[in-house]
Amino acid sequence: MTTSSNIEREMAVLFADVSGSTRLYELLGDTRAFAAVNDSLNLLRRVTAAHGGRVVKTIGDEIMAVFPNAAVAVQAACEMQDEVTAQPAVEKNIRIAIRIGFHCGSVLENQKDGDVFGDNVNIAARMTEIAQSGQIITSEAAVSKLHPVMRASTRLLDALTVKGKTEDIRVFEVVWQESEEMTMMVGRTHVPPQQETAVRLVHQGREFMINAERPSAVIGRGEQADIVIQDRLASRIHARIERRRDKFVFVDQSSNGSYITIKGETEIQLRREEFALHGSGSISLGHPYAKDPSEVIEFFCM
Repeated sequence: MTTSSNIEREMAVLFADVSGSTRLYELLGDTRAFAAVNDSLNLLRRVTAAHGGRVVKTIGDEIMAVFPNAAVAVQAACEMQDEVTAQPAVEKNIRIAIRIGFHCGSVLENQKDGDVFGDNVNIAARMTEIAQSGQIITSEAAVSKLHPVMRASTRLLDALTVKGKTEDIRVFEVVWQESEEMTMMVGRTHVPPQQETAVRLVHQGREFMINAERPSAVIGRGEQADIVIQDRLASRIHARIERRRDKFVFVDQSSNGSYITIKGETEIQLRREEFALHGSGSISLGHPYAKDPSEVIEFFCM
């Protein structure tokens, strides 16, 4: 249905949100945090424009953008994540990260102010709520419209109930940091690290390597995790460690947080945040190391 000022269009709606901005303001103070967030939003605007998209509006530390189709939205989203990840740390161990969600479908576009709204906009916003820091989350409807090469770089996560929808929506992740095919489609040149890098994880005498051949690991209480933790304070899918170029990034996805100690440094707490592992140290899930070291994971960057 349309009115004189609203036109129905088929498009991809994307939200990109700066993760953990509240904590960023606590750590950096208002002035520096505002500048860091604003720089990131400007970067997202540039990437959007470069892919022929349009920023509809900025909502706090988030942009809402539209693209002509799902393929262009994927390309833009991957470049957004890649560009933000490549940015230098704002301060030691403090990096900006974003989460992205998008969906495709028919929306109403206001011809006067350019705003878009409707059920499919709400679904796109829901995809962003589901996304964790460093993720790109989308719907089955969007994935179905992708070229088979791009579609191969997505993976099904779950079927979730969305408010106002009678049926669950199947949710997919775009695996931007692991897919050579996606890199080719986006048009970026992959530059391999100068030397092979890896991180060795040790949990209760068992070793697990993350390297170029196996670039990620899921940690949690659930049986589907690569490293299963029995601690009741750990979430079923508590965290993951990802290889990003020559770095290994710990991504907390839990309710109770994670505690990381780099050898010789003070223990830090993460909650829905990222941290680049370096040197060696320990990871405790759901509580500080000193409270219960029995389920600790030791790591050694190589």
